[in-house]
Amino acid sequence: MIVCIIQARTGSTRLPGKVLMKLDEKNTVLDYVINQLSFSKLIDKMVIATTNLEQDDVIEDIANRLKIQCFRGDSDDVLDRYYQCAIKFEADNILRITSDCPLIDPEIVDKVITMYLTKDYDYVSNTLIKTFPVGTDVEVFSFEVLKSTWNNAKLPSEREHVTPYIRNKKLNCRLGNFLNDKKQENYRWTLDRKEDLILIKKIVQNINKRPILIKDIMELFSKNQNLININLHIPKNEGMMKSLEKDEIEQRKKHEEN
Repeated sequence: MIVCIIQARTGSTRLPGKVLMKLDEKNTVLDYVINQLSFSKLIDKMVIATTNLEQDDVIEDIANRLKIQCFRGDSDDVLDRYYQCAIKFEADNILRITSDCPLIDPEIVDKVITMYLTKDYDYVSNTLIKTFPVGTDVEVFSFEVLKSTWNNAKLPSEREHVTPYIRNKKLNCRLGNFLNDKKQENYRWTLDRKEDLILIKKIVQNINKRPILIKDIMELFSKNQNLININLHIPKNEGMMKSLEKDEIEQRKKHEEN
């Protein structure tokens, strides 16, 4: 069974409350994530994994409204949140999706899942070698890999971002990467900054079909090149860079203590 665990919280430092922001008159960012994923043919169950902080009660309310099960866990140790969520819902295989990807492509999701299910891999993503737009990130892995990671990962970056311990080959597991047939890694429609929100709103306004796929967005960009420039200046991987800074501080403290 493929259990899709969507991590969501309201406490973003760069764009607070971003998952609750409206992309159209009715639907929030989180609504779009769930709606896009609902077109997947291979997801068996969807769960929203949010924090146990009071400010994220609203996330649970949305989950209840959408009739999606919700798990509450650690606000900083997202790896633990995933692990405990996977245990509760008896997930043999976990699809990891972040809630800042409102235009996640369900066709790419299913292709990554298919590669995981039909090939001899413990972990498959479309980001080990980056060829897809930022905001279309998909990861799928076994519960055993998640359990081993939970037992062994120590650094802040490994606990906050769930899979760096796996991706950095610290586990003896088989990694697979699903490649795009085009190089589109320099395009971006993830949601971290207000410029991202402006771009995503324009995409939603200009594409009427649902789900919105990568090919639809690229077709829109080909007709309106100015859209690409809206968020082109935003640095990549800001969240990970902050976590790596925490890693350095922690390692420095341990060195000083020894």
